[in-house]
Amino acid sequence: MVLDSLKNLVIDFLKGRGSYEEAVENFIKELQKTLLKADVNVKLVLQLTNSIRERALREKPPPLVSKNEWFIKIVYDELSMLFGGDTKPQIFPQKTPYVLMLVGVQGSGKTTTAAKIAYYYKRYGYRPCLICADTYRPAAYEQLYQLSKQIDVTFCGDPKSNNAILIAKKCVDTCLRQNSNMIIVDTAGRHGYGEEEALLKEMQEIAKNVNPDEIMLVLDASIGQKAYDIAMRFHSATPIGSITITKLDGTAKGGGALSAVAATKAMIKFIGMGEKIPELEVFEPRRFVGRLLGLGDLTALIEKLKSLEYGEEVEKRFAKVLATGKITLVDIYIQLQAMKKLGPLSRVLQMIPGLSFLPLDEKQLKLSEEKIKKWIAIIDSMSFEELRNPGIIDKNRMLKIAIGSGTTVDDVKELLKYYELVNSMMKNIKRRKTFFRRLGIDLSNMKTE
Repeated sequence: MVLDSLKNLVIDFLKGRGSYEEAVENFIKELQKTLLKADVNVKLVLQLTNSIRERALREKPPPLVSKNEWFIKIVYDELSMLFGGDTKPQIFPQKTPYVLMLVGVQGSGKTTTAAKIAYYYKRYGYRPCLICADTYRPAAYEQLYQLSKQIDVTFCGDPKSNNAILIAKKCVDTCLRQNSNMIIVDTAGRHGYGEEEALLKEMQEIAKNVNPDEIMLVLDASIGQKAYDIAMRFHSATPIGSITITKLDGTAKGGGALSAVAATKAMIKFIGMGEKIPELEVFEPRRFVGRLLGLGDLTALIEKLKSLEYGEEVEKRFAKVLATGKITLVDIYIQLQAMKKLGPLSRVLQMIPGLSFLPLDEKQLKLSEEKIKKWIAIIDSMSFEELRNPGIIDKNRMLKIAIGSGTTVDDVKELLKYYELVNSMMKNIKRRKTFFRRLGIDLSNMKTE
């Protein structure tokens, strides 16, 4: 997303060109351009940058903290306040059963988001039920049905009926009888101005009949300045309790949706960070801004690690890597096994404080499924001594490993080169630890013992 370029501004600022005052002004000018390109509201941009400038020129940094470092802390604080500050959404309901109704325009990713939310709550022991109340989009029923099968949760709908209100009411009753305690209702999107009033009226009637505990607006990150108008239209029809922002993983600008949320004081509950079902995260402003500024987000990474099979063991090994700055081939092996669930290594590294500032070679870090299988086979063919000390692997050993794994010597060389690349990156972590500690930015609760 365009907002990702914020970390480049941080890197340039930390290089310390010119006087502090000049550097602050240059940073603010570039920050304004970046936020405006990302569709953030002009008034919000001016309020934010004026506050940053005032604090930067007025405040004195605490002992042992440089002006430049303190300035990054100011930017971090002010951006965090723009997105909600220390406010955290109420994720787990205080009572069950709980009925959650999703609304939004067509193409916002509402149906996929319904499945993602169901999967999220299922992981925490809830019994979700997905309801298709979208009778306008022909493929809506089949899509949600297939997604429910994929994540193994209860599904309800009626492809033969075009009465969304009746479907929603009957299905909620059915889900309750089947002992579901997290009921998620997917409604039709707004197709165009000709059908807008009818769909908003339908949404009101569904809400009146099923009496949801929460109505969630689903917004596409790329929607831009239209987000404000859409949010207000839906909110006027039925009060919106929370918001989910989708498609924040790609080239989407994101600023329009986020600024609309900030302007209307609505609460972001979840953010979609990819197309896969598990790629849904709880929105926490400081963690989100930390990632935007290149400060990383270890908390999100820890949660991903914990969600894996043998998650505690994986987390413990990863903690040791972070503490020592050293990685072994066994760690690489575990990383490869987990890659499909964690996503690309480049995305994982972006969550580690300090490594976000490094220029990452996307081609080298992007691994295909075929390559992952080959490298796992190669590591399986290595001796304990070779795993412990890869430096002893000469041409003869490479040939032996290649034959034993059914691969080529070039494949073995490529794996070892990848290992060296990741190892050198890990060594940079320690250099940044003091920087974050001095600023009082705590982006990790990981135990390294």
